[in-house]
Amino acid sequence: MTHDNRLGEYLRARRAALRPQDVGIASHGRRRVAGLRREEVAVLAGVNADYYTRLEQGRERHPSAQVLDALGRTLHLEPDAHAHLHRLAGTAPAVRPAPTTDRVGPALRQLVDGYPGAPAFVINRTLDVLATNALARALHSPFEQADNLARMAFLDPAGRRFYARWSHASQATVAHLREAAGVDPDNPRLRELTCGLTEYSADFALLWNAHDVRGKTQDAKHLLHPDIGPLELTYQTFDVRAAPGQQLVVYQAEPGSPSAQALSLLGSLHATPVRPAR
Repeated sequence: MTHDNRLGEYLRARRAALRPQDVGIASHGRRRVAGLRREEVAVLAGVNADYYTRLEQGRERHPSAQVLDALGRTLHLEPDAHAHLHRLAGTAPAVRPAPTTDRVGPALRQLVDGYPGAPAFVINRTLDVLATNALARALHSPFEQADNLARMAFLDPAGRRFYARWSHASQATVAHLREAAGVDPDNPRLRELTCGLTEYSADFALLWNAHDVRGKTQDAKHLLHPDIGPLELTYQTFDVRAAPGQQLVVYQAEPGSPSAQALSLLGSLHATPVRPAR
């Protein structure tokens, strides 16, 4: 294996995540490692076993788009993960990442503040929190610093209490960072963040090495806030066309639900100024 073998690492991790029964084949003999054997992947994808081995080892670096499509189907890759596979192999459209900025323009800040009843905030590819509205600040108040969603989930003690489904939330967080690594692998902020998280969080290191990939679009959030109790929210994510790499995230509760009432209470609690004692 060569020093820089992102494609091989990804194939190996995805192969290890599948069991024979996941792809409809019988398991024969004792398996020394988890997941499918290289020969099984090769047969299912219709490629030569030696060729597939060379792909994983980094001795073959120029697979065709057809081979990658076959491997993607065999490894049960979702659309985001399939696109990531092509990017790693250099078969995706050769579009360099547009220059990014962490500066949030005044029009976007105005838009964020235009959601008084919904937590709204702006993040970049590395999940740094760049701008928030008042309700988002109130929602994230249990954290010592609401500065980066990955750091908050893995390194802040509040993370495991705040995310009621911490395992699900942590997997999704790392998968978002893996997608960012495929889009902009030389991003110095990404390297700094992932190195720090790997050093201080064994959970992050384990998930990072699994190479799961997922775009941040929409999902359900199950949160536990110390001031208002449990929250069931959904979120939508919107790309900021004027600032490539930035995304606007808006959380919402079902109208009339206990979570909607709790969000309203949270806004009131954090909007009420504390009067000095006389």
